[in-house]
Amino acid sequence: MSRKYFGTDGVRGRVGEDPMTVDFALRLASAAGRVLAPEGGTVLIGKDTRLSGYMFESALEAGFVASGVNVMLIGPLPTPGIAYMTRRFECDFGVVISASHNPYDDNGIKFFDGEGGKLSDELEARIEAELDNPVLTRASRSLGRAMRVDRSRTAYQEFCASTLPEGTDLAGLKVVIDCANGAAYKVGPRVLADLGAEIVPIGCSPNGRNINDGCGSLHPELLQLTVTGVRAQIGVALDGDGDRVVLVDHFGRIVDGDQILYILARARHEAGALTGPVVGTVMSNLGLEVALRERGIEFRRAAVGDRYVLSLLRETGGMLGGETSGHILCLDRTTTGDGLVSALQVLEVMQRTGRSLAELAAPMRKFPQVLLNVQVAERFNPSEVPSVCAAVARVEATLGSTGRVVLRASGTEPVIRVMVESREEASAKAAAAELAEAVRTATR
Repeated sequence: MSRKYFGTDGVRGRVGEDPMTVDFALRLASAAGRVLAPEGGTVLIGKDTRLSGYMFESALEAGFVASGVNVMLIGPLPTPGIAYMTRRFECDFGVVISASHNPYDDNGIKFFDGEGGKLSDELEARIEAELDNPVLTRASRSLGRAMRVDRSRTAYQEFCASTLPEGTDLAGLKVVIDCANGAAYKVGPRVLADLGAEIVPIGCSPNGRNINDGCGSLHPELLQLTVTGVRAQIGVALDGDGDRVVLVDHFGRIVDGDQILYILARARHEAGALTGPVVGTVMSNLGLEVALRERGIEFRRAAVGDRYVLSLLRETGGMLGGETSGHILCLDRTTTGDGLVSALQVLEVMQRTGRSLAELAAPMRKFPQVLLNVQVAERFNPSEVPSVCAAVARVEATLGSTGRVVLRASGTEPVIRVMVESREEASAKAAAAELAEAVRTATR
């Protein structure tokens, strides 16, 4: 079943434009209620700090209550926190109102099942099929109820701390935490402070419009300056909904998702606690694959998107996977990507080994990687265009075994992403430019 509205991470778009309108949110809630809780049930709704979150929260609440579903409103909380609290409250499903790392004038709606996992493609397609039906309003005796559960957010803070070995103390570590003026602005600093770390918070003053604005995992420049300026051992940058993380070492250098994955995989492997292969994506740096292979750790690649990483982990019995962007899955700790939990795992390794973040990341040597986003009039599959395929074949023949090429269409915008890796940066740049031109030519 094809999907029109659901992308790789729920429904997303510019506020006020289809599908991110109040009318659509109301219809979506009605449709989801009929599919996910046809006999009535309970949904947990959380959100990030965008101004439009209030509007969509109200629309979803109305749609669910009208369809006979009870609603629990927990307010701003990271996406992984909603996944956890959905399980803890034994809800039938959960909803997050967020556009993750996008600017504030975008928003999105995504769902979790009762176990805190993402919905299957089939369930999303069934929800879309129900959108053509009128909004359901049940008789008064069958309506749902709504209640606020904001104070229960501390349970998620306790859960994050519980993912560390008992007795873990982060005293002596000075941590700068950047919460992107987003959903983790309260829980992030509190968790670290409760564990004994000295914290310097930035990006923790949301006003509804400044989410991801010059801060967070997509814009870590201020974090880099702050870490070196206050002489902290580490910087932690979350994105707007708190499901991804990027770190900064004491030199002010970025440590991305691939490097975080290497640090955690090596630590678990050395402790004899790693099961199954480590799973990255087709965009994961070749240096990660090489470094893990040298440690005797199997590495597998999934399609881009943490849902596909999760699927391959489940298929192969793995526990650890992630993306370069900082979506890290620690299935031995939680069910979904959690930026705060991932950061805590690295902090624990630092504290236990006495090694700096720079030392822990050093053995993984990143191959030069060039990523170009080519704007196109309409998304298309690059592998189905003969001229683009011919250009890819030429580049791959030139790079040989010392490089890698990936072309893929963005799941959320009319962009073709061109990625080239090579041992030599100059050859990677030249190859990426050639492929980008082949994509542009194909759309003229």
